[in-house]
Amino acid sequence: MVKLYKNGAYLLNGSDLIEENEEAAGKLEERFGGQIIDKKEAKKGTMAYRILEEHNTSGNMDKLKIKFDKLTSHDITFVGIIQTARASGLEEFPVPYVLTNCHNSLCAVGGTINEDDHMFGLSCAKKYGGVYVPPHQAVIHQFAREMLAGSGKMILGSDSHTRYGALGTMAVGEGGPEIVKQLLDKTYDINMPDVVGVYLTGKPQKGVGPQDVALAIIGAVFANGYVNNKVMEFIGDGIENLSVDFRIGVDVMTTETTCLSSIWATDEKVQEFYDIHRRSDEYKKLEPSSVAYYDGIIYVDLAAVKPMIAMPFHPSNVYTIEELNANLMDILEDVEKKALISLDNSNVKYSLRDKVKNGRFYVEQGVIAGCAGGGFENICDAADILRGKYIGSDEFSLSVYPASQPIFMELVKNGRIADLMATGATVRSAFCGPCFGAGDVPANNGFSIRHTTRNFPNREGSKITSGQVASVALMDARSIAATAANKGYLTAATELDVEFTGPTYFYDSSIYENRVYNGVGKADKSVEIKFGPNITDWPQMSELTEHLVLKVASVIHDPVTTTDELIPSGETSSYRSNPLGLAEFTLSRKDPQYVGRAKAIQVAEKARLAGEDIYKDNKELEEVFASINKKFEVNPEKTEIGSLIYAVKPGDGSAREQAASCQKVLGGLANIAKEYATKRYRSNLINWGMLPFLLKDEITFELGDYIFIKDVRKAVAEKDSVIKAYVVGAELKEFELQLGELTDDERSIILSGCLINYYRG
Repeated sequence: MVKLYKNGAYLLNGSDLIEENEEAAGKLEERFGGQIIDKKEAKKGTMAYRILEEHNTSGNMDKLKIKFDKLTSHDITFVGIIQTARASGLEEFPVPYVLTNCHNSLCAVGGTINEDDHMFGLSCAKKYGGVYVPPHQAVIHQFAREMLAGSGKMILGSDSHTRYGALGTMAVGEGGPEIVKQLLDKTYDINMPDVVGVYLTGKPQKGVGPQDVALAIIGAVFANGYVNNKVMEFIGDGIENLSVDFRIGVDVMTTETTCLSSIWATDEKVQEFYDIHRRSDEYKKLEPSSVAYYDGIIYVDLAAVKPMIAMPFHPSNVYTIEELNANLMDILEDVEKKALISLDNSNVKYSLRDKVKNGRFYVEQGVIAGCAGGGFENICDAADILRGKYIGSDEFSLSVYPASQPIFMELVKNGRIADLMATGATVRSAFCGPCFGAGDVPANNGFSIRHTTRNFPNREGSKITSGQVASVALMDARSIAATAANKGYLTAATELDVEFTGPTYFYDSSIYENRVYNGVGKADKSVEIKFGPNITDWPQMSELTEHLVLKVASVIHDPVTTTDELIPSGETSSYRSNPLGLAEFTLSRKDPQYVGRAKAIQVAEKARLAGEDIYKDNKELEEVFASINKKFEVNPEKTEIGSLIYAVKPGDGSAREQAASCQKVLGGLANIAKEYATKRYRSNLINWGMLPFLLKDEITFELGDYIFIKDVRKAVAEKDSVIKAYVVGAELKEFELQLGELTDDERSIILSGCLINYYRG
């Protein structure tokens, strides 16, 4: 099904792979008549290299400074981004910037605050020259596919699933501050990433969908980090056997591999997609050069892929549905054991084996939605499977969310919506909520199967702090529909004999033409920005001092810590325009005492900045400085006091900058980790002036300990590779930290205290 090459490989003429080994040189010389193939030159033969080269402004392909063609954000992120950019000197959007409203669209929590954010976005689109997509019109990534993507172009989005590679667009999902840099006409600075080829061959069997292929790949590469922070380049003869919708469904899930971006070879089917959407000029044929070198190869036999299921609590926890049904009790018991790591809370009891009824696994809910599941073909195929059947009147329910109004309207016209509704399914408007816990929250102990992007703990909306637990398994829309046809009993789509009708898609552009505000090139500085009462400015942040005293406010030993665990999604997203309000939810489902601990130590820092007694409300801090001064002469006035979080591998998942900014506004000044799960989370820390420390050795400190870091400002400025730190007790216990590679700009941002301070000068 999926094979990983141990080494890199050469691709010849788009079809022949030669793995790099002792025999490779001879094979290459034989193919090219004795000509020696230079590996460095062959690396330039990838599509990714050429696109990056066209967008690089540094003149050095090892150290890239990228300018993107277009930008996009949604209503969980664009308020904070624009507020940061405004505070940093924003005058006008320099490139097309699209503000979609697909996350807080329900306007169901917190009174007016969600719609207030929308009105803020519309007024900013008018003032600064952007595009505003009203709620329920499209999820962010479907609008980008329909209206933004272009072959050979690059798009930066403040959502981790910013992936348009199937359309020939290299897209990157990053935290908000990276969008801010582009808005201020700065660059996205990275080292040249490795490029891993994804060689697709064969044709999927009937009933297998894009989520099945995606989950098979994720299961093969996530745990071993095979594509971490690399570009996935899709090649091979199997591409021609996939529709564009199918390719898009695979592509959007590449985020769950932790890759940096993706790109696909394009063909006449992609050209037809652009033609249908009345943007024919955006198509360009992309393919690797006659010789291209890849730093790894993921070889996928599409014909061997079976319907898959990603069990809780990660998209990489994959099984075939056939395997799960054949070994139900054993696999469910194993999933329950793994869940204990993620659900480290004695208030909840998590069980799955009790869902086995008469030897079959029963689920309570099915959802087909968002940027992954809400595509035209997914929904049409689901309707074909369900036509003439009923989902029943028991616990099982099914909801379907088309990814955009144009898709929804065509499904109405061709009758598929009526087919679905007749089964008992409900059909909703374009909305991302089921993907992050703001819609279709299951009942306690409920099990939901979803064609969405993630199934992290509590991402479906349950709260373990309130004694609730529910969970999500990821599946393809076709197998979800097959399960619905069997009234909630887990069923692979390949088990049913279905005639897939494959109706033609007709796109109606009038919906966007008449409803979406397009202010590109029409910035009107006279427009007053509309501020709701929940929209507040970022609090003032201090530059890095000579030394640091940090209290360990949370210690997380889980193998991976997700962004959702650092700052929960769901209804908390309504408060993302209020930095201090949102910060109250930091780690609330993982470590509910964190906020109190962080705020307690922040009192001393506020006193220091005000020139007041730092020991007044914290007598143990007096003992800490006394212990430090036994060995070093340290002036408390030049020593910032704050908190830190230790996690083994933090930052998997969402690009939300709030995972870092919420720590910062509570006085968080650093993270210590064995490694960072994603480049984007580490970048978020840096852009909020936090130190992304790495610890190679085992931790020598505990929750509640104080860490002293002497001459930290000097160490950052002078690029010290190792920074000495001390656990403060009766004596100081020394250990070593590292910061990893930082650009000069990143060091300056940390020294300034945050990106806003850096650009203010």
